[in-house]
Amino acid sequence: MAGRRRVDPAEVRAAVSAVLPWLDGGAEPARPELAAAVRSSLRTLAQVAPGRTVEVRVPPFAAVQCVDGPRHTRGTPPNVVETDARTWLELATGRLDWPAAVDSGRVSASGGRADLSGLLPLLRFD
Repeated sequence: MAGRRRVDPAEVRAAVSAVLPWLDGGAEPARPELAAAVRSSLRTLAQVAPGRTVEVRVPPFAAVQCVDGPRHTRGTPPNVVETDARTWLELATGRLDWPAAVDSGRVSASGGRADLSGLLPLLRFD
């Protein structure tokens, strides 16, 4: 992870905590709050599962490469996970499980290694 800033767990918890009311049915957060929650949680994923085998995309906010294995260097990655911000944050916080997200079409996962079920949830707010 050369060149990557180490994730501060307190910063991640604060950023994600700011959007929890929205995930629980409240008003949508301001775009900067939403962006901070998505970016910090994706950086956490990349730190927990370092590697370059799977690309996780949450447009328009961020994308990270993670999961150890064969390195991808050119063109479209063979293992891609893509979803929206709300779904990603629900997965990251344990409000939605991976099979339900994939089965409902809320997550697009292509490639044999594009399964994040063993890595989620990243954060618990019990």
